[in-house]
This record gives sequence, C-alpha cells and structure tokens, in this order.
Amino acid sequence: MRKPVALIVAHPDDETLWAGGTILSHPSWQCFMVCACRGNDTDRAPKFYDALKVLKSEGAMGCLDDGPDQRPLDEAVVEGVILDLLPPRHFGLVITHNPSGEYTRHLRHEEVSRAVIQLWHAGKISTDELWTFAYEDGGREYLPKPVENAAIYQKISKQDWLKKYSLITEIYGFEKTSFEAETTPRAEAFWQFSNSNDAMKWLSNGGVLT
Repeated sequence: MRKPVALIVAHPDDETLWAGGTILSHPSWQCFMVCACRGNDTDRAPKFYDALKVLKSEGAMGCLDDGPDQRPLDEAVVEGVILDLLPPRHFGLVITHNPSGEYTRHLRHEEVSRAVIQLWHAGKISTDELWTFAYEDGGREYLPKPVENAAIYQKISKQDWLKKYSLITEIYGFEKTSFEAETTPRAEAFWQFSNSNDAMKWLSNGGVLT
C-alpha cells in the first residue's frame, strides 16, 4: 500500500523548494499538498497544480491574505483554512514549515507551522509523525541552506535535483538569478517528531532545539 503523506505549506513553490527532492525520491508515497495562500492568484495557482503533476501529487489551495505588509493572521483563521483543505483522514506522515521559518523571515511560514503543530496536538490532524523543514540563513547572512545536524538530512540525486530545479525555473518561471533558483537546495533536511507533546514543547521554544 502507498503511504499517505500530507505536505502543508504557505505558498506555491514551498513544496518544491523545501521538499521536492524528498517527494521525488519516494514514489511510493501518496501525497496530498495543501497550499494555504495564493489560491486566487491567476499566475501562481495554475503553476502550483502543474508542479503537482510532475510531483505526482494531489492538492488544494486556500486564499489566506498574503499581502506585502504581512499582517499577522488570527490562529483560528489559519487553522480553519488548513482543515478545510486537508482531507479528513489519517496520514503516515505530515510535513510542514519550521516555526521559525526557513529564512529571515516570512510570517506565513511561521503561522502555518504553528497551526499544523497545534492541530496535531489537538487531535484535529491525525498522523504517525511530523517533519518540519530544517533550513536557516544565518539571519540573512547567506541563502537558506539545510541544517546538516537535523534529524533527517539527505542529499538529492542529480536527476531529482535537476527535475526540482526545472520546476522552479520552468514551471514556476523564476529567473536563474532569482532568490528561488539560487536557493534551490541540493540537500533537504527535516526535524522529526513522533509525539505531539514534544512538538508543542519545541514550538513554545520558537522551533529551536536546545
């Protein structure tokens, strides 16, 4: 049987940037991808669904506010959008953002991460384990890179990286000199939790392991 996996992200292209190689290297996974923002974006939304075809995944998009001012959103609103989009089933694995984000900084990444962890702890998301992206940029000192001492750190095969890079540059249409294209990691890393209590303690510490 194929393993049911949910990937819950803020923006179209997050699924590819931070976990595309992992998805491509696990063809036995049955993936459903939730994208909380840009569902009403006539440019980005079709590209998200085109990317899903390459990743052999299904998915759905929401329309959370993603304006340039990045006003904080009510936690209940973010949680509600995620629950509306996510199929009500048990997953073998859920993957989402880090509570501190993957770079300095994007509030929607942080809010989606917090919502997923809290929904898991409340029993509203059912999964055997949770992975969160493990990337950092040294406070904007350099482009985001995977955390080598994360619970899961895996290099991507050349074939999968090239496919991932083509998703960013050809499907999403980012220039080769863009932040997205230059960031596209050649390795992917994740923090791993099998217990929601541990994830909640981690969340209360801002997504920093001590």
